[in-house]
Amino acid sequence: MFSFKQFTIEQDRCAMKVGTDGVLLGAWTPLFHKPFNILDIGAGTGLIALMLAQRSDAQQIDAVEIEEEAYEQCVENFEQSKWNDRLFCYHASIYEFTKELFEEEEEYDLIISNPPFYSENYSSGNDKRDQARFQEALPFDELIESAQALLSENGIFAVIIPFKEEGNFIELAQSVGLFLLKITRVKGNETSEIKRSLLAFSRIEQEPVVNELTIETDRYKYTAEYTELTKDFYLKM
Repeated sequence: MFSFKQFTIEQDRCAMKVGTDGVLLGAWTPLFHKPFNILDIGAGTGLIALMLAQRSDAQQIDAVEIEEEAYEQCVENFEQSKWNDRLFCYHASIYEFTKELFEEEEEYDLIISNPPFYSENYSSGNDKRDQARFQEALPFDELIESAQALLSENGIFAVIIPFKEEGNFIELAQSVGLFLLKITRVKGNETSEIKRSLLAFSRIEQEPVVNELTIETDRYKYTAEYTELTKDFYLKM
């Protein structure tokens, strides 16, 4: 179990536990356009959807999760939260979900994803963890195509990915008419390499906002920027 200031995440049956990537995306994702509805692709425990329920007034927050036990745990976490009337989880692949909603002409003002990203030919020995973690379970091109199909005219698509995949992901998104709106490159401390890229896209081509975020000044000593970003969620921030 992982407790935040306004909600709790049960994660004993979920392969991917609460981590910094999910918290970063949930806290960073732009909401200036005041989304009416939100879609979380590959929801896992439901962490990011819950963070956005706390941060926004969105009336409908949908999540999609393919792994059965993670889906069940996500539903439980949603039901136990104070925003349970706004949160819904679907047990389906993103392909199935996108096909059905595209035919119904359903669109979202915000689409978010913390996608699996290990593309190396490696197995941890835990099939559920591998499915949650490896890019083969949700290829970037499939994720981007789903976002393009379901994003509203003025919507935003936000993800967190490895820094080394940044150029490829931006190129794939641009090829389907999704243009970079904002990018924040994340590193653990001042001397470490950049490890993650937070990316936000829209249908409007423009000059993106570009910046960096450092998480720690020393072990367990967080920068003012990271503290400001996450203080509404972490208990000890």
